[in-house]
Amino acid sequence: MGSRQLAAMLPDPAGARPAYRHLAQAISALILDGRIALHVKLPAERELATALRTSRTTVTAVYDLLRESGYARSRQGSGTWTSLPDGHALTGVGRLLGAQDTAIDLARAASGMPEQALLDALAEITPHLVEHVHTPGYHPYGLPELRAAIAERFTARGLPTVPEQILVTSGAQHALTLVLGLLCGPGDRVVVENPSYPNALEAMRRARLRAVSVPVTDAGWDIEIIESTLRQVVPQLAYFIPDFHNPTGLLMPEADRGRVLRAAGRSGSWLVIDETLTDLALDVPAPPPFASHAAPGGTGQVITIGSMSKTHWGGLRIGWLRAPARLVTELAGQRVAADMGGSVLDQLLAVALLARAGELLPPRLERMREQRAALTTALAEHLPGWAWRLPPGGLSLWVDLAEPIASALADRALDHGVRIESGAVFAADPGIFEQRLRIPFTMPADTLREAVHRMAAALADGLPAHPASRRPHWVA
Repeated sequence: MGSRQLAAMLPDPAGARPAYRHLAQAISALILDGRIALHVKLPAERELATALRTSRTTVTAVYDLLRESGYARSRQGSGTWTSLPDGHALTGVGRLLGAQDTAIDLARAASGMPEQALLDALAEITPHLVEHVHTPGYHPYGLPELRAAIAERFTARGLPTVPEQILVTSGAQHALTLVLGLLCGPGDRVVVENPSYPNALEAMRRARLRAVSVPVTDAGWDIEIIESTLRQVVPQLAYFIPDFHNPTGLLMPEADRGRVLRAAGRSGSWLVIDETLTDLALDVPAPPPFASHAAPGGTGQVITIGSMSKTHWGGLRIGWLRAPARLVTELAGQRVAADMGGSVLDQLLAVALLARAGELLPPRLERMREQRAALTTALAEHLPGWAWRLPPGGLSLWVDLAEPIASALADRALDHGVRIESGAVFAADPGIFEQRLRIPFTMPADTLREAVHRMAAALADGLPAHPASRRPHWVA
């Protein structure tokens, strides 16, 4: 089929947005209607782009979507040919019309667990699970062996800890919610970083707390601003992510940690330190616990939160907090009002997986380095106007788009099969970070390259003047 012949059968690509999806739907309809025969060679991308008076990037995206949905197949060196999807034709149509269901999800900085690691851990814990079946199974503080394992990890990292200082929770977010519910009341002031983790900010909003933000810039934390803010505001607590900060990926220098601890001590404020990303050290050694930088006996008002969601798997709902034993008792009492305790199965799995951390974590970190390299290479090639600083750890890039188009791009990218969130979602104060995107490198390298290709196509397709309000289910 010639390019002019096909172009004559297609709608004007300027008549709808996104153009590539509009054209792909039209071609699939022509195939289903029989007006384009099966096993017919489609025009070369460059020729069709010229005939349609559109960009080659758009036509490439059209052909990619047709192949993905089963309406085209490519043979290396021979071109692209029409076909029908395997199974019912409606399956392919559904994929074309409902791309949001199959979108590459970059809103969540998370990845799966190696299958063999999970199977090995399940086999290991089966006898122990049988033993627990004969007990009531309620452990509001957490399974004793898991509390001991977590305490041992803190001690090995330089912060002496006993099991009585550990509360096992259903993830780090659960731990934070418990802390906010016990230590804060409506109207209390809390200090937060700007930008920060959206779900933490949302938990504070729902608790009707008054957030006072301190900036985290490309240069890091301004400790003098933190010190003066703690002194002037005297907040009930301050929430920080000092290790491979989400979303910037920055690591707070060790010297600054002692200053923050002393400033919080002078103001009488609790410090809540989120260490969810601490073990994801890609270019530097994993830092010791934040509270270990305090003077002896000076960690009484520091609560350290962690979880296995980022290092292992989000589906393993295991988190924890380290706090003074008295506070742990109070938090466990509060927890019982809504949750009698976590899953024994998940906690036994956590014990087994933590014992194998030295074996499981290094290959995961190496994979993250490779995926980070694939993402940065693809961005440099396809979106050279964007800028970022390579983070020494964590799971994502904090990308500067050079212009405030993040929400519009996120809206258009969803139409191109990529779910991503504007930097504004991470803002403690509304109306900022519209020139930023957080792009995780948690997916396979090929998927990340495809995501960048689709975002470049979204930009080439033109951004909406007034992007729709498309809120995510949640951002991880």
